[in-house]
Amino acid sequence: MFKKFEYKCHDPGLIPAWKMLAFAALISVLMMFPVQSVQAAPAESVVENPQPAESPPEISKPSQGFVKNPPSLGFRKKVTPASTPSDEPLAAKETNVEKQFDLDVDYTVGKLLNPAKLRVNPTDPESLELVYDKVRLRSYVDPNAKKKSPDVTPTYVAPTIEVKPGDTVRISLNNKLKIDPSCTDSEHDINKPHCFNGTNLHSHGLWISPTGNSDNVLESINPGVNFQYEYNIPVDHPSGTFWYHPHRHGSTALQVSSGMVGALIVRGDRLPTPNKNGDIDTLLEKEDGQPITERILVLQQIQYYCPNSKNLWQCDDNDTGVIESYNNFGPSNWRDSGRYTSINGEIIPSFLSNSGSIERWRMIHGGLRDTITLEFRKLRDQGLQDSDFSEDDPKVVLRKILQRLKPQGQESYISKINTYIENECTGKTLPYHVIADDGLTRSQARKTKSTTLQPGYRSDALVVFPEPGLYCVIDAPVSGAGSVTRKAEGRGLLGIVHVRPGEQVSDIPDYLKTQLVAAAKRTMPQEVQDKVVSDLKDGLKLSSFTPHPDIKDEEVTGMQELAFFIDTTSPSATEFEVSNGIGGHFQPKPYDPHRIDRVLTLGDVDEWTLQSYFAGHPFHIHVNPFQIVKILDPNGKDVSLPNVVDDAGCFDKDKKPIDGCNADPEYQGLSGVWKDTLWIKTLLPFPQGDKRQPEKGLYTIVLRTRYQRYIGEFVLHCHILDHEDQGMMQNVNIVLPIGAGRNSHTCH
Repeated sequence: MFKKFEYKCHDPGLIPAWKMLAFAALISVLMMFPVQSVQAAPAESVVENPQPAESPPEISKPSQGFVKNPPSLGFRKKVTPASTPSDEPLAAKETNVEKQFDLDVDYTVGKLLNPAKLRVNPTDPESLELVYDKVRLRSYVDPNAKKKSPDVTPTYVAPTIEVKPGDTVRISLNNKLKIDPSCTDSEHDINKPHCFNGTNLHSHGLWISPTGNSDNVLESINPGVNFQYEYNIPVDHPSGTFWYHPHRHGSTALQVSSGMVGALIVRGDRLPTPNKNGDIDTLLEKEDGQPITERILVLQQIQYYCPNSKNLWQCDDNDTGVIESYNNFGPSNWRDSGRYTSINGEIIPSFLSNSGSIERWRMIHGGLRDTITLEFRKLRDQGLQDSDFSEDDPKVVLRKILQRLKPQGQESYISKINTYIENECTGKTLPYHVIADDGLTRSQARKTKSTTLQPGYRSDALVVFPEPGLYCVIDAPVSGAGSVTRKAEGRGLLGIVHVRPGEQVSDIPDYLKTQLVAAAKRTMPQEVQDKVVSDLKDGLKLSSFTPHPDIKDEEVTGMQELAFFIDTTSPSATEFEVSNGIGGHFQPKPYDPHRIDRVLTLGDVDEWTLQSYFAGHPFHIHVNPFQIVKILDPNGKDVSLPNVVDDAGCFDKDKKPIDGCNADPEYQGLSGVWKDTLWIKTLLPFPQGDKRQPEKGLYTIVLRTRYQRYIGEFVLHCHILDHEDQGMMQNVNIVLPIGAGRNSHTCH
């Protein structure tokens, strides 16, 4: 799979001798000219066998304060070009800079809170104290921050990379892990987990080249190699919330689940004009001209196990949690593990806010285990008083809650916290407004009381807490068909928000509209101000800030089909597969690095129809985003329309309601929305022996996408990343058209 500079035309008519002759001729021509390619990394960017680290960076006890945004990855170097092309707009000239970053991959030793374990406080026998499990995991480390402040406590979330449209971003990825022979073993089954110490870098959602040393996931940065990536971010790239993570086939899931995940924020300062849309960032300003409060929240599931303890999932005091095997690692045993979704590397963190403050929550699902349905509810616990809250000790509320629950292990905690949320987090569910999905601004803010985040999803929401007090950040129940684990999930406590007195808000939607209209009158250019204000008053429409025009029927030039499948009938092993056809054309295959599964043509516009024939899977395609056209449930109802209820899984084959089944809110209002990752839901397979089987099983998802600007090979795959590691992935090649209705993949 990981081949450097291989001639990748897949025309069987070309003979090897001709390939060698063409390659030799190309080299002789190139030697006649000085090479100044922006895609080629400088000589020093590939360093064999750098000096090993003296020891893994140590992490002491995590910070006890309120949760903070992940630290920004600092520049090693920032260069502003002496000049830019004269025909570029002023905004592009101001942001067209080169930024150089360094990022190490190394083991870190640290601690993660385990709320299922409490111990008596030695200084106060009447109280209990929180317990942290010691862990040793692969991590992204900012080497420059470590040099400047060697004693700063790192956490299990990667630093945030911040860029602007027009930037040239260079990231030197230095793999400091130990040599792993499986990374270079050509006999190894490519779809069996392997090469745990090999890595690479994927900029999830960025609209940049997938080839060379850009967003190329078909390369392996093996131990002892320092490789420089170069991202040439277009001047017209959308601002938004993106992220980065490893994508080395065979070890992607293991590394991501270790916390190797970071936010990648594209910041925009382009105001809308009568002819061109602008960045939503320019609207989200306070009266003093500063941006509204922003929270960058990376949600992860770090599924470590305890190799030297009696119970694999309960670390003894002298044991260290690790992730070194796929045997103890999968969607089916996420619940058994008793692990918890972390936010910015913290378990059940505390937030500090003010009532009436508008906050932008940039939420990134950087995990692969938990389907998260986010809600906010006021905490009504009569056993907690205002005097219990202390800004000097934000964990005091959590300690008091756990002290009352007294959980005895993971199963006990899960049961008791679910009951606690049901009985104590009983305030009205707070409405909030989603303004972007997967980093792409919506045409209209969507008022909601819950947002579903599947692995790979991002959601930008405007959140207002209406009054002081304590609020629960809840992971609401989800049905089995809508869950990564394929099992119905109960409630979970993700965090606690401490809201200080500020402005009281009686009607959140009206308050938000009033504040945004006032901001538009302050910030928007005169020639577009009336339009922006009128849109906001008309249901919080954001048509002046959307990055992509809708894809109309007449623009579509072709069709694609895709189906996910898990074949459990193979005598040797379970096969994770993708098919290029659905229905009668269903022919699933596991990943083959030497096979191009789809050849697409630059400039074409395709309509994709997707289904899943075994369990639900989040579909992700690199490079170009897609627009959702419709999502049909098994009965043909479009559940992506506003206010349409997805309850297909709640009726049996006799059309009788299934007790305890709740409608799935995920797809509601997604029609017309742009994304790069989407859950492909199915009710198949039905649980064996379950007499409550739904009448039908298949959902049908219809998307449209444009193939713009970039050619070359990349991948699409399931974003349950251990499914991807085991074969649920395809190679895609976008090629140039050659005229006469043909494309250039034949290489003639």
